[in-house]
Amino acid sequence: MAEAQYGTTTHGQAPVPLSVLDLATVGSGRTAGQALATTVELARLADRRGYRRFWVAEHHSMPGVASSSPAVILAHLAAHTDRIRLGSGGVMLPNHAPLVIAEQFGTLEALAPGRIDLGLGRAPGTDGATAAALRRTDRPGEGADDFPRQLAELTRFLDDDFPDGHPYARIHAVPGPVQGRVPGGVQRADRPAVWLLGSSGFSAQLAGALGLPFSFAHHFSAVNTLPALELYRSSFRPSAVLDRPYAKIGVQALAADDAAQARRQVMTGALSMLRLRAGRPGLVPTPEEAEAYEWSAYEREFVQDWLGNVVHGTADEVRAGLDALVARTGVDELMITANAHGAEAKVRSFELIADAYGM
Repeated sequence: MAEAQYGTTTHGQAPVPLSVLDLATVGSGRTAGQALATTVELARLADRRGYRRFWVAEHHSMPGVASSSPAVILAHLAAHTDRIRLGSGGVMLPNHAPLVIAEQFGTLEALAPGRIDLGLGRAPGTDGATAAALRRTDRPGEGADDFPRQLAELTRFLDDDFPDGHPYARIHAVPGPVQGRVPGGVQRADRPAVWLLGSSGFSAQLAGALGLPFSFAHHFSAVNTLPALELYRSSFRPSAVLDRPYAKIGVQALAADDAAQARRQVMTGALSMLRLRAGRPGLVPTPEEAEAYEWSAYEREFVQDWLGNVVHGTADEVRAGLDALVARTGVDELMITANAHGAEAKVRSFELIADAYGM
C-alpha cells in the first residue's frame, strides 16, 4: 500500500486522517468567483492544518454549485497549496471520454507530482436532460451501466498499457507514461491515485473486486453506509494498489463557536437540500432566509431526517460526533463537507475542527 496516497498517519488526536470535500457552493447574494475564492481559502487552510486531502465534486446545472469543472479548479488549487493531496470527489465518468480524463489528470499530476487523486463516480451528477447535453449519451442510465468498461479503458490510458492489436494501442494519454519510453524521455513513476465513489453497493463491490480504495457518500445516503462498507470489505481482493481495504466516507459536519450558530448555518443547507429534492435547485439561502421560511409539516419531517446525519454544534460536540461515526463504521478516513452560507462560517468550522483535534 502506498503510504503517501492512503496510509493512516493522522495529525493531532484525530482517530483517522481527516479530509475536506468542497462543492464551491454559491450563496444568495454572492458570485461564483467569491465561492471559488472561498474554495482556495479552504484548501490553503486544509494544507496548513494537516488535513489529508482536498477534493472538489462535479455537478452540473445547479446554480448553487460552482464546481462543474473539477480539473480546472484543481489546477488552480495546485498553485496555491504545497503538501495536501488534491482530487475529484468525483469526476463523473459517464460524462466524459476516458482519454480526456486521463489527459486532464495526467496534466494535474505533472503540475503537482505525487499529490493527485482521481475519484470516479458512475452517476452523471445531474438530471437526464443535462447528461444528454453533456453529449456522452442521450439515453439516461446508459453511461452508468457501462461504468466497468469505461473504468477499464481509463485505467489503460493512465498506465499506457493497451495490449497489441487493441484499437487504442497506438493512442497515448499525454502527459503520461509514454513520455518515459520514447528516446530521451524522462517521466516520473507517479500517476493519479484512482478511487471509486458510490452511494450504493455497486461501486462498493467493484472497488473491492479491483482492490481499489472506496469512498462512500454517507453525507447524502447514510442509510446505505454500513451495508456498502461491509460489501466493499467482503468483496476486497488485494491488488498492486492496496493489500487491504481502505474505506473513506463523506460526512456533513459544521462547528461554530456555539451550538445555536451552528444550527443556524446548517439550516441553510437543509433548505437548500429541500429545494433541490423538490426540483427547484437554487443558491444557498442566507440564515435569515432559512429562519423566515414557513416549513410545512412534511418539510419539517424531511429536515429533521436530513439533520440527523449532519454533525453540528460546538467544536467539542463535532469532535464527539465524528469520533462516534468512526467507531460505528470502522472507516480509515473521514472526508468532511460543510454546507453553510458564505465563507466565514465554512472557514471557521474547519479551523475549529482542527483545533479540537490539536491539528
